[in-house]
Amino acid sequence: MRILIVDDEPAIADTLVYALSAEGYATDRCGLGREALERAASPEYALIILDVGLPDMSGFDVCRELRRRSDIPVLFLTARAEEVDRIVGLELGADDYVAKPFSPRELVSRVRAILRRARGNGYESAPVAAPGGAATSPFQVDREGLRIACKGQWLALTRYEYLLLACLLEHPGRVYSRAVLMDKVWRDAEETEERTVDTHIKTLRAKLRTVLAGRDPIVTHRGLGYSIDP
Repeated sequence: MRILIVDDEPAIADTLVYALSAEGYATDRCGLGREALERAASPEYALIILDVGLPDMSGFDVCRELRRRSDIPVLFLTARAEEVDRIVGLELGADDYVAKPFSPRELVSRVRAILRRARGNGYESAPVAAPGGAATSPFQVDREGLRIACKGQWLALTRYEYLLLACLLEHPGRVYSRAVLMDKVWRDAEETEERTVDTHIKTLRAKLRTVLAGRDPIVTHRGLGYSIDP
């Protein structure tokens, strides 16, 4: 698999190349957002590691443009102090983020998890039980591979979309408040606001409708929260 590294700091780019190459990944690198957009048009890349602060344009603008034409996984690199920026990045459709300074081992682990979710390789999955003797659920959750299938099709989910859907599927029919979902899903994302739940519910619904012929299994309970009817 080939990974595109977009960072204008040579020391960081060198560290990424070394860590990823040691795990068998091929890498290319560039330091400008516009060049990244041109390169990302190639189908050879499996993932993009994208710095938020680029000389010519924001990494957020790069991600926003990518999402208009591609579902390629994106992992953001962001400064530790930029808590709000991390929230914005995830809401734009990034799959995950790593804060600087970062552990190369942690970064490679997150890359592997993203690629497993995106490509769906190498793990068995378990069906989700439907409550109350209802018809068989169309969902299968692979907790080792960090991926979820719907009607036999692996969903292209970001990290937090996966965690959110997996949480709802733990107890189909149970109503989860936004506060509970924040605690379960976004516990490692400091300063995240409850509106992030609504944003991710919206993107999840769009992805599920494409597989379920327009049906929406996520139920909104006004003033209470969300549940899922499998």
